[in-house]
Amino acid sequence: MNTLEDARAQDAKDPLKKFRDQFYFPQGLYFAGHSLGLQPKKAREYIQQELDDWAKYGVEGHFHAKNPWLPYHEFVTEQLARLVGAKPIEVVMMNTLTVNLHLMMISFYRPTSQKFKIMIEAGAFPSDLYAVQSQIKLHGYDPKEALVELTPRPGESLLRAEDIYSRIEKEGDSLALIMLGNANYLTGQAFDMKTITELGHKHDAFVGFDLAHGAGNLKLDLHDDGPDFAVWCSYKYLNSGPGGLAGCFVHERHANNFKGPRLQGWWGQNKKTRFKMEKKFDPIPGVEAWQLSNPPIFQLAAIRASLELFDAAGMDALTEKGKKLTAYLQKNLKELGFAEIITPESPQERGSLMCVRVKSGAQKLNETLVAKGVHCDFREPDIIRFTPIPLYNNFEDIFKLTEILKNAVR
Repeated sequence: MNTLEDARAQDAKDPLKKFRDQFYFPQGLYFAGHSLGLQPKKAREYIQQELDDWAKYGVEGHFHAKNPWLPYHEFVTEQLARLVGAKPIEVVMMNTLTVNLHLMMISFYRPTSQKFKIMIEAGAFPSDLYAVQSQIKLHGYDPKEALVELTPRPGESLLRAEDIYSRIEKEGDSLALIMLGNANYLTGQAFDMKTITELGHKHDAFVGFDLAHGAGNLKLDLHDDGPDFAVWCSYKYLNSGPGGLAGCFVHERHANNFKGPRLQGWWGQNKKTRFKMEKKFDPIPGVEAWQLSNPPIFQLAAIRASLELFDAAGMDALTEKGKKLTAYLQKNLKELGFAEIITPESPQERGSLMCVRVKSGAQKLNETLVAKGVHCDFREPDIIRFTPIPLYNNFEDIFKLTEILKNAVR
């Protein structure tokens, strides 16, 4: 399948092809959905509806808007639960990713003199690292002693599963928390969440995941895999717009019997008594108890427009198409031979992302791609990431990208 006609033939039989028309595209080829997803066309309509109702009703929009604001976050709960393989009581849209991560670590990082360490990837996204370091310091420990970083073997770019598992066994008696990205932001490597969770719990450690590059990208089964918590942003694969609201998961086993520390706010209060302004905090069962403030309606409207598309397409179909697109891109990149592909070769170990290390002239190549209208992602000194998003990218996009790369690297 190395001709434009072949690519178009694949697109013609794509059962998800109609979803491409539900998005606005900037000029050129868009392969930066791992950084910022495209705008769903209905986002403008949904946000406009709330602007109109704000103008029409003022404060009464909380009760009388077409989509009342008071329960608005609940309009996306069931769709969000299906997206990440959870129960509705386990998921909520609130805050931003790092804020949610801090809220979760306040509750699930409970260090003692014997169990005080946090395990992360050495290549974790910097915000995760900063958050973890600050939580360690908050409890009076030294990150140099309390931070366990998983590092690839010398000369390798990816973590080996057996090395992760053996390190958990080795550090188990001192581990208080395991907090990994379920798909690494740079390499795209996806980890076995169920096995990691079981090993962590075997050693009485809490387990959480950053799903920034997993939610909307990988087929997730959070409830069955059993981590204690997970957090994710929604502006990448989930297309909620720049700075969009984040998601949060807390497993159902913590829904009614949570006895640990928790930062509290009025939006986590029992919905029946919330407006009685009582002094005693009566938490909502489930993850909603971790809510602090009423959420921004316009941002919820944007994510609602996107989640409707995910719900209509289904994650099984999306991940299947994503594997095909990414394999096609992987094959073409291999044939061009200008870069080392860092992302795992096996579809079971990655989602829709191809990260390459350019052998020479990476910055010049990136400048050429930009000049040709390719939206991708360059990381100093020699990394370029391309992401074919199954909701809106297709085989023709990848063929055209390949032709641009072919001419650029000659």
